[in-house]
Amino acid sequence: MELTYYSDFAVRLVNTEEPARGADRLTSVEAVRELFGAGRHGARRAGEADVTRLRGVRNRLRAVFTAAADGDEAGAVDLLNALLLEYPVSPQISGHDQLDEKGKPRWHLHLAEHPSSATAGYAAIACMGLAFQLTDLGVDRLGVCEAFPCRNAFIDTSTNRSKRYCSDRCATRANVAAYRARKRRERELSSRTADAGQPSTDLTTEG
Repeated sequence: MELTYYSDFAVRLVNTEEPARGADRLTSVEAVRELFGAGRHGARRAGEADVTRLRGVRNRLRAVFTAAADGDEAGAVDLLNALLLEYPVSPQISGHDQLDEKGKPRWHLHLAEHPSSATAGYAAIACMGLAFQLTDLGVDRLGVCEAFPCRNAFIDTSTNRSKRYCSDRCATRANVAAYRARKRRERELSSRTADAGQPSTDLTTEG
């Protein structure tokens, strides 16, 4: 499994909240377990305290994406490094789940979840995965959706570094909004031009 896969843990966590809409899906132990995905041992350690703790990690990860989206590369790196120090990973070599054509293990590096708590385990793999993506693709590949009020985090893996929205749905919505705004400006300009071309009417008469 490529280590960059784990960056999706960071994106999933950040996107449990929609600040502009006042929406938050990270409100229960079950929501914490869903973040881990099926079959991950870390989900079994989830408790009520992890809801609050993961919200704190979420805020800090959003700050990483926001700094990157704003062009503050050094700031984004500093914020992520602070998280990496606080939530270290436990790398292990694994191969039991991937076999080659001869039935031999395909050895690969796996990020083991830290045993102390669900939050520590999730934060460790999320932050390390994001770090691998950042160093592999570049800080500018971390973005925040420009389709207000969405503001979802995303990682731009496009070839031309042109991604501005988290999804096709948001891109379509933004394009439609921009089209309507452009048409509205054209109508207003046309109306002002027409008004300026009307001859003035002087109702005064000389006595």
